[in-house]
Amino acid sequence: MLTVESAEQILDENFAKWVRALDLTVISIDKTHALMRMPLAEHLARVGGIVSGQALAALADTTMVLAAVAHGDSFKLYATTDLHTQFLRPGTGTAILCRAEVVRAGKALVFARANMTEETSGKLVATATATFYAP
Repeated sequence: MLTVESAEQILDENFAKWVRALDLTVISIDKTHALMRMPLAEHLARVGGIVSGQALAALADTTMVLAAVAHGDSFKLYATTDLHTQFLRPGTGTAILCRAEVVRAGKALVFARANMTEETSGKLVATATATFYAP
């Protein structure tokens, strides 16, 4: 079973350095979900002081991959084959929380979805869906 500590280790050992530079932390993880936190900082802001869409998409993709790993109960190198992100409102505040879950898992494809909310207000900032391939 994947734990917060083992999920953090997977992040450290398998994700690009620029993804790790987002300062993501795993809050909770089990077979049903993954929950991650991305603190908001100046280097993630775009014009107007809101979090950039690229940072939100990377947060969602990373969280959904960890949800897929936890759901499958074994580490696989997933490749993102499709990622769709809907930006609903400007992301501001101290951090964005992302909760992801697997919608369906087959032999080679995993379908997942994620919701990203402002940490303090709980307002929904963005949603995402993705398909992952594991050979």
